[in-house]
Amino acid sequence: MTSLLHPASPFSLASRESLRTRTFLPNRSCSRIAAPNGVRCNVGDPLKYANGKPSTPLLKTEEMAPNFLATETHLVNATTKNDTRLRIFSGTANPALSQEIACNMGLELGKIKIKRFADGEIYVQLQESVRGCDVYLVQPTCPPANENLMELLIMIDACRRASAKNITAVIPYFGYARADRKTQGRESIAAKLVANLITEAGANRVLACDLHSGQSMGYFDIPVDHVYGQPVILDYLASKTICSDDLVVVSPDVGGVARARAFAKKLSDAPLAIVDKRRHGHNVAEVMNLIGDVKGKVAVMVDDMIDTAGTITKGAALLHQEGAREVYACSTHAVFSPPAIERLSSGLFQEVIITNTIPVSEQNYFPQLTVLSVANLLGETIWRVHDDCSGVLEPFSTLGID
Repeated sequence: MTSLLHPASPFSLASRESLRTRTFLPNRSCSRIAAPNGVRCNVGDPLKYANGKPSTPLLKTEEMAPNFLATETHLVNATTKNDTRLRIFSGTANPALSQEIACNMGLELGKIKIKRFADGEIYVQLQESVRGCDVYLVQPTCPPANENLMELLIMIDACRRASAKNITAVIPYFGYARADRKTQGRESIAAKLVANLITEAGANRVLACDLHSGQSMGYFDIPVDHVYGQPVILDYLASKTICSDDLVVVSPDVGGVARARAFAKKLSDAPLAIVDKRRHGHNVAEVMNLIGDVKGKVAVMVDDMIDTAGTITKGAALLHQEGAREVYACSTHAVFSPPAIERLSSGLFQEVIITNTIPVSEQNYFPQLTVLSVANLLGETIWRVHDDCSGVLEPFSTLGID
């Protein structure tokens, strides 16, 4: 039995020396919340959980402060911290991820007031000055997509009217990305519309993670930093003792072949298999056949998101029929629309590995679920953009996906 990757894995953020005095990153490349086997969190004290359900991290910086920030080698210079022109604000979509990003960077989240009026209108007020500052707004447009998108637009507008120097919309999950082209007549291209809205609201830059398709970057008239969450999953898989000869990477559909091929290349150049399916409607999938050999192998299914889980579960059932020994599901974005939880917890999967770009409610946790954190990845990207360093985080933004 051999490890999937060499011990000196290039996916470790801790090995990077580009941050100079800001040595705020932990030894591992990501914080991990594993359910139900245990909890591994390098951001701070281990998260307490019961019945296999991790609790939501505290939102008070004093209680969330990591132990390593108390040491002299990892302590951000107090003067630099107080005088920095960098500000990070969180929307209400994923405050736990925002807090973890700020905590990893040795910063505190900016004070912001967000509330809803009785009729549902959103009110946003910054509680501190951002004049001349480099502002980063962390807000995935996950369900409820319309609410969170509108909140992001109003946050951008509030920062623009408060004379922020630069406004970067940090969107771990970019909603409406699936509507990126016209497949039938008289359809809208909602991805372009949302890109226009974000640009017109006043954003100067967008930082997104694992867009549904790379062409979505071209819909923005402002710079887009696109980073991939797959290296975080790769680093986790490398820690598992799976023989590389037993591995096969599976694309759940033809459209994800490029993503799966890049993933397989990083997994000791594992062989590739493709599930051929025909879709009869939105969120409705029918598996036809399998291209490739999975008999006696450990199959790793790779996709950018899991919505209703219809595609990936039907693909997993086919893999078991074809003789696969174990099936792992790997996805960056866990949308988990009903009945995804019932399908994923049905016993088809050895493990379902996702990231925390979208918050997962406690009632949606099940024994096979493992949640990895992209906070370090996004935190280092923010530092690089703020310091005008290269935004290319090898290998975090170049996976060879074409």
